Amino acid sequence: MSLFRDDGIVLRTQKLGEADRIITLLTRGHGRVRAVARGVRRTKSKFGARLEPFSHVDVQFYARGSELVGRGLPLCTQSETIAAYGGGIVTDYARYTAGTAMLETAERFTDHEGEPAVQQYLLLVGGLRTLARGEHAPHLVLDAFLLRSLAVNGYAPSFDSCARCGMPGPNRFFSVASGGVICGECRVPGSVVPSSEAIGLLSALLTGDWDTADACEARHAREGSGLVTAYLHWHLERGLRSLRYVEQ
Repeated sequence: MSLFRDDGIVLRTQKLGEADRIITLLTRGHGRVRAVARGVRRTKSKFGARLEPFSHVDVQFYARGSELVGRGLPLCTQSETIAAYGGGIVTDYARYTAGTAMLETAERFTDHEGEPAVQQYLLLVGGLRTLARGEHAPHLVLDAFLLRSLAVNGYAPSFDSCARCGMPGPNRFFSVASGGVICGECRVPGSVVPSSEAIGLLSALLTGDWDTADACEARHAREGSGLVTAYLHWHLERGLRSLRYVEQ
């Protein structure tokens, strides 16, 4: 029987019995963790209010074995709020739908419980913080998060050099299956010809050039979002349910 302490983002919750919940978190040190929080659905429980989606919390776990993630679910015995990002997200539809898609993406990219995913964790913390503060348009924050999540998981798209032969850009064709922009010689069936502005926007979002991203026109942002969604779905092999509700 062991105690563990970690900080994490609450990804989702599920009802368990009459008063309990199963809490899914993405933690700094242990990756994705599911734990039981007892009594948190009672109206007088202050503990439960801290364990809602979008919350950044410091959590103590109680596990029966020597490992946090084992044959049974650990218990979440204490939690302290580090940042309640939900307050700046759930009251705005665009932020809420973008944030929900970010939580689902983080969960999908951390398939194996108990395996540290520090870069994904830090991306999620930074993305939710930016979203809650309203510093940039929610759909731009979401697309930046999706592109960077793909990158840290080994699927970074190319927006300049040809993804197949390496020919320096700009290259005018884009192929999801090929890994980004491709030249005319490497063009494959199913390639599209996006606008240079949309490609420039996605490159800016991937590299953190927010001056360029914030100045983009809405039509180019919609075009870029379509490319990001197609690229993400290709690598996840099935779509994100939450993306259908995101406002473009």
